[in-house]
Amino acid sequence: MIALRQVSLQRGPQTLLEGADLTLHAGHKAGIVGPNGVGKSSLFKLLLGELSLDKGEVEMSGGQRIAHMDQEVAALERAIIDYVLDGDRELRQTEAALEAARERGDAHREAELHGTIEALDGYSAPARAAQLLIGLGFVQADLDRPLAAFSGGWRMRANLARTLFKPSDLLLLDEPTNHLDLDALLWLEQWLTRYPGTLLLISHDRDFLDAVCDHIVHFDRQRLMLYRGNYSTFERTRAEKLALQQAEAAKQQARREEIERFVARFRYQANKARAAQSRLKTLERMGDIAVAHADSPFNFTIPCADKVSHPLLVLDEARLGYRDDAGRETVQLEGVKLTLLPGQRIGLLGPNGAGKSTLIKSLTGDLPLLSGRRVAGEHLAIGYFAQHQLESLDLAATPFMHVQRLSPTAADLDIRNFLGGFGFHGDDVFAEVARFSGGEKARLALALVVWQKPNLLLLDEPTNHLDLEMREALTEALASFAGTVIIVSHDRHLLRATVDEFWRVADHRVEPFDGDLEDYRAWLKARLEGERREARADKADRQAEGEAPREDRKTARRAAAELREKLRPLKKTRDRAEQAMEKVQAELASVEEALGDAELYTEPARKAELTERLARQGELKSRLEQLETEWLAAEEALEAEEAVIHQGWRI
Repeated sequence: MIALRQVSLQRGPQTLLEGADLTLHAGHKAGIVGPNGVGKSSLFKLLLGELSLDKGEVEMSGGQRIAHMDQEVAALERAIIDYVLDGDRELRQTEAALEAARERGDAHREAELHGTIEALDGYSAPARAAQLLIGLGFVQADLDRPLAAFSGGWRMRANLARTLFKPSDLLLLDEPTNHLDLDALLWLEQWLTRYPGTLLLISHDRDFLDAVCDHIVHFDRQRLMLYRGNYSTFERTRAEKLALQQAEAAKQQARREEIERFVARFRYQANKARAAQSRLKTLERMGDIAVAHADSPFNFTIPCADKVSHPLLVLDEARLGYRDDAGRETVQLEGVKLTLLPGQRIGLLGPNGAGKSTLIKSLTGDLPLLSGRRVAGEHLAIGYFAQHQLESLDLAATPFMHVQRLSPTAADLDIRNFLGGFGFHGDDVFAEVARFSGGEKARLALALVVWQKPNLLLLDEPTNHLDLEMREALTEALASFAGTVIIVSHDRHLLRATVDEFWRVADHRVEPFDGDLEDYRAWLKARLEGERREARADKADRQAEGEAPREDRKTARRAAAELREKLRPLKKTRDRAEQAMEKVQAELASVEEALGDAELYTEPARKAELTERLARQGELKSRLEQLETEWLAAEEALEAEEAVIHQGWRI
């Protein structure tokens, strides 16, 4: 248990907590939310004993093993697999003692220490450490490379793996997704849902919080407010509380109407693609979400360039990649043929390292094509945001100076009002950028992109370093942006609300992806399972070639045929459920499209029709849930049967 009682905490002149109370029980998975600078990281330092209280007390259950991710990682020459294994100090100390006992020839002590290592699950430690690293995006060949050989972002991934590897009862994670792509994020999400201890998670990714957390701790006016449920539940509950406060009522209503206007604007533009339908549903929910963010300090729109070309940009039979100083080429994407049209809204999906950022840089023209053609429209105006934009800011300049350099004739009041929408108020407008946090720098970099009125927005992980309020403001602004958008992001809420179609970047190709984020998750899972099956088959073939006589191979082929026969009924059950799900989904989409008819709700003569359609919608949703349960059960049974059979073969 963790209990804070009447806690007051001050850092310098700022009061972070004043008379705050909080109780978390063992096994809770709590998301810690609130604007940047309110004290979320300081709460972690308090629990780690690195800060002293001004008042109150902190009580924690005795004997808790705490794992906490450091925010900086030194460029060590140690192999990353060893760096991760070092996270289990007790295991490393036992291994060192075992080595010393061997050198002394103390067989009795050796036997004791072998038993200790067994109790610590030490013999599986290298495999477990490798699994964590590969899940977070490393490949097998990376594991023996030194930490110093990787960039800062990849070192942070190794640091996260080390933190997860460390045995713990309480896990403290501060922005663990900042340096992850979508694939690694989905893997981490699954790992944390299975974590058996208590988890405290600082994150600005609403979907991640939704999937992992069962409680939310909100920093609210120097107090800690505990909400039961995930982040979406917290938003709804807080929205209801705010709606009861009369002083906020007018502002909330204005925000709701603003969201409803752009929902109506885009309702009839969304085609029947699943990604577009998913976006429409997200937009409809944003009317309620907006109420929970009515007191946000951020409020801006993204204006589009006055002139637009048709098409905006074309890549024709392009080969994309890099050419080093010696002229050697590293090709990431081949045969890229695409045309960007006004109003398109595209999300890029694909495994880590497949070339998403390479594609973005090639579209900007910053990265020359290895071959092929890049044809830009006459009125193309690109707005490009990537993480290196933060590094290009002039640390000695102010936000006001940055904007003024772009538009020397702009009125001072216009610049100040514009920057106010991005949270730069009062003296902050004239503060040196060198003093800014990562989040403040990211907001300024985004503001500079927006100021230039692009008609093509290229965004590569735009939400890194942004808090939840700024992410929501960016989501609203992008959702109503009239230009073309291409986004690479691990923020699934942002993707759902802002894109109508996905492109998959994988296997050196760029191609349309017919599906939404749930379909991509399924594709990714199938791809990983296929790679594992292929690896197992390759290993079996190598063993057969080196060891097995011809009659053993014949027996193996017969066993494979028997396996296929044994699994056939389970596959049929799964496939039937999948086909039925597709039919129900199609009918449900048709019913919900019909329910979008405004006259259905205003014409008294159609009341019976409305009732009938609503009832049918409920029946179909219930049937879909039932089929999804059946499909999942069949899929799990199939996987379990395959695992048992493969285990039998290994034995």
